[in-house]
Amino acid sequence: MEERSEEMEESSNSCSTSTCSSSVRGKKRCTEMRSEKPAYLRQKEKIIYPRNTRTLIKTAVVGGKPIDEKTCMALRTLVFGSCATPPRPEWARTGFTLRPYGQSLAFGLRAARNTTRSLVTAVQAVMLKHFLFKSNAGPVESLLKPSYERQIEALTSTVAEIIWRSAGGFAVQNIGCSSGQSAAGNESAPTAVVVLPQETPYVQHSVQYFQDGLTETLHLFEFESLDDLEIFIKRYLYLFQDEGSPGAVLLLYSAVLSRGLSKVKIDLENPRGSMLGGCPEEGSISVVVFSLTGRASPHLHNGVLHVGDENTYAVPQWGVLARSEVGFLVHEGDGQSTGRQPGSRLKTPNLPIWVTLCHGHHGVLFNTNRELLRNYHAERRFEIQYFTCGGSHAILTVDTRSTSGNDSELEGSSKECTDMGATPLEKLIRSKWQDAYIQWNGAPLM
Repeated sequence: MEERSEEMEESSNSCSTSTCSSSVRGKKRCTEMRSEKPAYLRQKEKIIYPRNTRTLIKTAVVGGKPIDEKTCMALRTLVFGSCATPPRPEWARTGFTLRPYGQSLAFGLRAARNTTRSLVTAVQAVMLKHFLFKSNAGPVESLLKPSYERQIEALTSTVAEIIWRSAGGFAVQNIGCSSGQSAAGNESAPTAVVVLPQETPYVQHSVQYFQDGLTETLHLFEFESLDDLEIFIKRYLYLFQDEGSPGAVLLLYSAVLSRGLSKVKIDLENPRGSMLGGCPEEGSISVVVFSLTGRASPHLHNGVLHVGDENTYAVPQWGVLARSEVGFLVHEGDGQSTGRQPGSRLKTPNLPIWVTLCHGHHGVLFNTNRELLRNYHAERRFEIQYFTCGGSHAILTVDTRSTSGNDSELEGSSKECTDMGATPLEKLIRSKWQDAYIQWNGAPLM
């Protein structure tokens, strides 16, 4: 019995020894495999998912005037079409999210494809103005790869500029929009309004009002100078900039209140109309025009057109009243009506930057030469860049010299085939530079 027990102990010891040795060999093998793992896989992960490591200081919101029930319900109805039903959910979680600073496409914003895209794209276009033409001169590559401080400065100036323009602070865009309005748009100093959320709801849930968790908690802040407005925006920029924040709707609400609820209703030319009610997938044209000109007009033509026939009175349609700094180009298909084409005040802006709407998709076209639209020779051959907030980027060369010599050669069916083979983006560019030869420089980044 003793001999058998000793044999069992020896066998168990040998088994445990072999198990331990095998586990040691297994751990050693795993360590070797980890050490043999190619380094580029780990580096590739870092490149695919870049993140900004810096964040803004989050200052608590204090002061302001709580929103009253009448203003709250009127604001929700004017923007979303109704205050008795929940608003579009994407607006409550869309901020102006910056891309990683100092890298490729650092000038761009990120946005999902939903009804906020039109507003975010308009903000993107105005930001490009500040990156390219409102800073110290330098290499174009460095201007389009801004530092974190430059990103924050440009976003702050853009948000403040859109709100200040809506208040009538830059141009006479609020000249009479109906026969009963006077043309005295600048009798009083402009007053900009900024709305920021708090925790206390000031309008209770009811049959007439559906609480959205944001509109009924707003506090209103008023400013009579652009400098004070920029300082305030920079202090609370995290509410506009953080990913998942309601920055887009805060900007739209602030612009609407700065313009005035009654004036926005007149701009829309529909007493029961709204800015986002029944709008396309990527947002409405009136939101883009509102951001660029300070007026929420649904029309793109210059000045005023009186529309009517022999059986009805001529009704004025108010378009763009002054040349815009940033333009707007539209291509909705080969059957697009001429009435949907922007006028020269949007097609030929003061700066070579355009918000684009191509087959329902919003993007930005821009050139880095300020003199492009002022010098005929600069428009003969130039590069233009196309960017969307979804991350697509392309560089194209536009050559307008070849049109004069080749028009006679491309007649009839040959010219039609050439036009049919053009991409929608090329057709959009030709809505500005007719019959231009367009060349893609490398494969576009998607």
